[in-house]
Amino acid sequence: MSLDVDRIRSAFPAVSDEVAYFDGPGGSQTPEVVGRAVADTMVAGLANRGSVTAAEQRAEAVVLAARAAVADLLGADPRGVVFGRSATQLTMDMARTLAKQWSPGDEVVVSRLDHDANIRPWVIAAEVAGAVVRWAEFDPDTGELPVSAVTGLLGERTRVVAVTGASNLIGTRPDTAAIGLAAHDVGALLYVDGVHLTPHAPVDVAELGADFYTCSPYKFFGPHHGVLAAAPELLETLRPDKLMPSTEVVPERFELGTLPYEVLAGTTATVDFIADLVPGDGDRRTRVLASMAAVEQHEDALLARLLKGLADQPQITVHGRARRRTPTVLMTHADRPGDEVYERLAADGINAPADHFYALEASRHLGLGDEGGIRVGLAPYTTEAEVDRLLERLAAL
Repeated sequence: MSLDVDRIRSAFPAVSDEVAYFDGPGGSQTPEVVGRAVADTMVAGLANRGSVTAAEQRAEAVVLAARAAVADLLGADPRGVVFGRSATQLTMDMARTLAKQWSPGDEVVVSRLDHDANIRPWVIAAEVAGAVVRWAEFDPDTGELPVSAVTGLLGERTRVVAVTGASNLIGTRPDTAAIGLAAHDVGALLYVDGVHLTPHAPVDVAELGADFYTCSPYKFFGPHHGVLAAAPELLETLRPDKLMPSTEVVPERFELGTLPYEVLAGTTATVDFIADLVPGDGDRRTRVLASMAAVEQHEDALLARLLKGLADQPQITVHGRARRRTPTVLMTHADRPGDEVYERLAADGINAPADHFYALEASRHLGLGDEGGIRVGLAPYTTEAEVDRLLERLAAL
């Protein structure tokens, strides 16, 4: 089934014909129903979670509903859904926790394709534990991260492999399932950064081979916070740093302090909104998968249109040509720096920022240094007319 883009756009107060939002990889726009869920929860009467007062029960229900919603989005177990300030914070915390089990000479594998949020936490944790960091290199010409680039680094001392589900800079989608199989063969864990993948494709944590999977609801229409999903049985084996009175129960033992109940209510509303992108029957998980399949189809068609138009503009260089990718394009202009292109597009109501976007290792490996390039990201609310408008403005530069 195809997306009714006009129907989808009508749900977003910020989306209009005046501004074309190609900055979704840094954070999507938010539908009104999500904002309303946040506001309604904040004023409904809340307390710390419990079972005595109505306010306590309301907070408890909000948390359980959010865990169930995220589980339906990711194909995960709600008992293994952990909430945090951000995906970066959750990965930092998990790296420190896992590193408690490492010995000097153990190894962790990271990918140069990744956002720094799935690199630096492991580098820092390895330094503290005396572990060795091994770097998987992607092809700077194609943007591909071959499975062999990761598996060739694995050995009996490998403890964690950290890899992106999709590059936030150039869109490449590595074969995490094959990487996960190889990691598991040597007794290692696979940590997948799904922040950029989740907004663009149906996700099943088990099919991706992930032992840990992180994402950020604000990238797919929701509030600002982070999510980590893992098997509850795996989480039971880990002992994070925490306050002495706080619970030992999983997943709560990984959540530091009181949860932002209004944000979690917004996340539940977000998953419900995604499930209804293509109206249909069945449980929420079934509807999420159908909707995200339609999102992928819509965005792939727009991406093909965009790439075809860019190919006709010799002043534009597109970086990364991976076969499997999200609708994310990094480009540079032959005669103008990225910041200037960014500012001139913004003056025309086109939001397409320029930067390395925290994928610093990837930007340097592409030969773009710390400047990066102009990033264009497509979303379910993007239209063909907006893509054509972007192409026209680029040509006019």
